[in-house]
Amino acid sequence: MVSSEERLYKKAYALSLFTIFYNLAEGILSMFLGYEDEALTLLGFGVDSFIEVMSGIGIAIMITRIRQNPSSPKSEFEIKALKITGTAFYLLSAGLLAGIVFNVVNGHKPETTFWGVVISLVSIAVMVWLMNAKKSTGQKLHSDPIVADANCTKVCVYMSVVLLVSSLIYELTGFPYADVIGAAGLVYFSVSEGKEAFEKAKGKSCSCCCEHDPE
Repeated sequence: MVSSEERLYKKAYALSLFTIFYNLAEGILSMFLGYEDEALTLLGFGVDSFIEVMSGIGIAIMITRIRQNPSSPKSEFEIKALKITGTAFYLLSAGLLAGIVFNVVNGHKPETTFWGVVISLVSIAVMVWLMNAKKSTGQKLHSDPIVADANCTKVCVYMSVVLLVSSLIYELTGFPYADVIGAAGLVYFSVSEGKEAFEKAKGKSCSCCCEHDPE
């Protein structure tokens, strides 16, 4: 008979797999539509989703490790995954900054940001559900790493909100700088996530992961 703890670990692992496949689908769709509509924020959001796929793979490996031994240290794979993720976030930030400069200098505007509104609304709903499901599972397991991962999902929610606000403003008002301002917001969160990935690789706690709700 499967114990309740084993069922919870299976649920945590299933949530990590859902995170990977959801972000993969979201990344493909966002990048395609962002490119088609020439919407920089949506395009950057799509790239971020692919980076979250790499991060999600590391989380899945982490859950497998703590399932076998909750007190075990990070594996070499997890550390390398964190460093690759951090580097990818910095590269995304640099690419978005270049896109911002190009769009401002050339007065370039998106054709539409309608899909940015749609994708961000779906993403907010999914990420809030995912964050709460991970947190509940982690608390029941008394697992700080799983609760910490749930808290770090808040950043994905914040980035979705940035996409929603910038896309909605442009779609409703046509404000020419709405898209580049949204892209600048993604740069801020990308740099923060890149820094935190490297800090976690060094064994430090990241700022998004230090908030634990009391039992």
